[in-house]
Amino acid sequence: MPSVKLRASRILSEYGAAQSELIGSAVVLTDGKAGTVENVWLDELHGLRIS
Repeated sequence: MPSVKLRASRILSEYGAAQSELIGSAVVLTDGKAGTVENVWLDELHGLRIS
């Protein structure tokens, strides 16, 4: 596999792993609020976004 496709494949694989690991996890935000991760997505301006 060409190096660009291999890197893209690794990025998508890590993204999938992050999604499955983070969704449902308990978190505390910087403003002191607590909750659970409901969604993980890629944002073209900010990178990995978590809500």
